[in-house]
Amino acid sequence: MAESTVRRTPGPRWRGKPATTWPIHVILIGASVFMVVPFVWQILTVFKTTAEVTRIPPTILPGDLSLHSFETFFSTVPFWSMFAVSTGSLALRVVGQIVVAALAGYAFARIPFRGRNVLFGLFIVMLMVPSQLFLIGQYELVRDLGLLDTLPALAIPGLFSAFGTFLMRQAFLTMPKDYEEAARLDGANTFQVFWYVMLPMARPMLAALAVLTGLYSWNDLLWPLIVSPSGENRPLPVGLAGLQGQFGTDYPTLMAGAFVCSIPLVVVFLVLQRQFFAGIASSGLKG
Repeated sequence: MAESTVRRTPGPRWRGKPATTWPIHVILIGASVFMVVPFVWQILTVFKTTAEVTRIPPTILPGDLSLHSFETFFSTVPFWSMFAVSTGSLALRVVGQIVVAALAGYAFARIPFRGRNVLFGLFIVMLMVPSQLFLIGQYELVRDLGLLDTLPALAIPGLFSAFGTFLMRQAFLTMPKDYEEAARLDGANTFQVFWYVMLPMARPMLAALAVLTGLYSWNDLLWPLIVSPSGENRPLPVGLAGLQGQFGTDYPTLMAGAFVCSIPLVVVFLVLQRQFFAGIASSGLKG
C-alpha cells in the first residue's frame, strides 16, 4: 500500500525571518510627521490672535477659536477676482502645456528625424538653466504682442516646458510598438496613431503633468508681478504677498489666506492622485 503523502500548507513568508522593515517604517513615519507639522501649525495659527502668534514662548493651542482672520482676509484681498484670474491662467497653462508637451514628446519618442537626439539634448539642457534668465526675453515678447496686463500674458510662458516634454517622451517610450504597428497596418496615419492609440494610453502621465503644471501655475508670483503692472489681472499669490507688511505682518490673516488658496490644489490632487502616482511610476522617475 503506497504511503500517502500529506501536503502541508506553507506558512506566511515572514515567519522565521527577522523583522528588518521596522527601521524603514520608523523613518517614513518620522518624515510624515515632519511634513504634516507645518500644516497643522498653519491651521492652529489661523485661529490665534496676533498677540498669541508673537508670544515667546510660542502658544501652541489658540486661547479662543475665532474666524476673525478669515473675515480680515476676504475684506482685504479681492479674493474672487484673483481666484478667477488664477483659475483662468491655470486652465490655459495646463491645456496648452499638455498639448505641446504631448506632441513634442511623441515626436521625440516615436518619429525618427535627423538631429532628434541633439535637439532633445538641448531640451534637457534647458532644465539646468534658471527660469529667471528668460524673464527679459519673455517680457519683451509679451509686450510686442500687446498682451501686457491680460490673462493670456500670464499663461504664455507656461505653454512650453522642457520638463513636460521629457515626461511625455518617457511615457511614449515605455509603450509597446505592437499597438502602433497594428494601427498603421489598418491605414492610420501618424497623427491618427498619436491621437487614437498612443495618447489614450498616456492618460496617467497626462494627469501627472496636469497636476505638476497646475501646482506651478497656482503658486507663480514673479511673472504676474512683471506682466500685470496695473494689478487688474493678478492671481492669488500676489494678493497673499500683499498681506506681508514692511514693518509687520498679520500672520493669522496670512495663514487664513494661504489655507483658503491651497484648498483647490488639494481637491485636484485628491481627485487625480491615482493617475498622478501611476504616471510618475511609468515615467522612469521612480527610485
